[in-house]
Amino acid sequence: MFCNDGSHFQKNYTLTTGVEMLVKNVAIPETNSIVELFIFDSAGKELFSEVLEKLWEHPNVLCVVYDVTSEQSFNNCAKWLEKLRAQALGINLPGVLVGNKTDLIGRRVVEQKQAQEWAQNHGLEYCETSVKEMENFEAPFHILANSFHRLYQEKVESFHSLV
Repeated sequence: MFCNDGSHFQKNYTLTTGVEMLVKNVAIPETNSIVELFIFDSAGKELFSEVLEKLWEHPNVLCVVYDVTSEQSFNNCAKWLEKLRAQALGINLPGVLVGNKTDLIGRRVVEQKQAQEWAQNHGLEYCETSVKEMENFEAPFHILANSFHRLYQEKVESFHSLV
């Protein structure tokens, strides 16, 4: 949805079955800067773990998405976060935890407060979305782009202070 500029959710959408790489430019508000995000979307299955680890050699930001109607999906976030952070030992790796499928109100099992606390405890921002209803689906990517831009600006300033 984000990479397709919010084109409507397809009723016959095919779930991600492997790893898909997407690229999207994100303008940073109140600057003339644009961040180019390289997004690696995976199904979150252990089967693709090895492929993902090769693609994630030098991550700059991270986004972990779970299904608010699945306790197992939420519990798997710790495993994926550990794998991602292992790729960037000693580096501040900002990120966002995203609860998706908020449109399925009656099926929700992971409460927002529980997920917010987990995200905070792991140094992540938190947001919720319903891609199907096109609600807040851009927010995680704007958080990531702004986080990356801040890190980049800090490195530039640090470099200039050395000169």
